[in-house]
Formats: sequence, C-alpha cells, structure tokens
Amino acid sequence: MPAGHPDDHGVGLAVEIGDWTRFSGSSIGSYLGLVPSEESSGQSRHQGPITKAGNTYARKLLIEAAWQHRRPYARPGQRLMRQLDLVDPATRIRALEGNHRLHRKPGSRVGSAAAIAVAPRPGGTFGVRPR
Repeated sequence: MPAGHPDDHGVGLAVEIGDWTRFSGSSIGSYLGLVPSEESSGQSRHQGPITKAGNTYARKLLIEAAWQHRRPYARPGQRLMRQLDLVDPATRIRALEGNHRLHRKPGSRVGSAAAIAVAPRPGGTFGVRPR
C-alpha cells in the first residue's frame, strides 16, 4: 500500500469500487467489511468487531486515506498549497470545508483510527468523517 500518496489511494479506490452509484450509505460498509459482527439469540443482540469480509484491498486503502486526514490543515504546507492552486476554486473550497467538518467536533476522538468512518455526502458520493 502506498503510504503518503493520497492520489494513489483515490485511484486505487476508484479501480476497486468501480461504479460508486451501485452503493448506498449502508451497503458500502458491507462491501468493504466495515460492519460489526453480530450474535443474536432470542431477545438479546450483541455486536462485535468489524467483519473484515469483503474487499480487503479497498478497505485498507480507505483506512490509509483516512489516516492521511487525521490532522487538520491548520497551517497548510507549501506542497498542499501548490496542490490547491492546481484545482478550480470550488474544489479548493470543498476540500477545505471538508477538512474543517472532519475536525470541528469538540470532544470527539479525532486523530484516532476509531474516530474515522465512511459516510455518504450529499449527492450520493462517499467521504470520510468522524463518528
């Protein structure tokens, strides 16, 4: 897995997932194996760790990409600023707003792997956000 190369993560996810429109917010987690295991008997129900069934490579890419966003862009470096200069203003604004949403929850577990979840964004696309 190419650590530190977010472009590779995006391309890898696009190749592994294929047609993103075939998934909803509830079905993408199942496809990637990010749903909890479950034991139920009668009226009792217990949820355990994630199943890890499904597309292993796509799940690893998504987790690696999530780790890339564990820190806010409080002071973007020169590399990030050069990348933001290459995209149109609407994309730049969406990227910075997404980073702000990811890190704005006070008291959340931002910065830990447990704090990151996949969630549908308006318009049917998927992104990473804190739980």
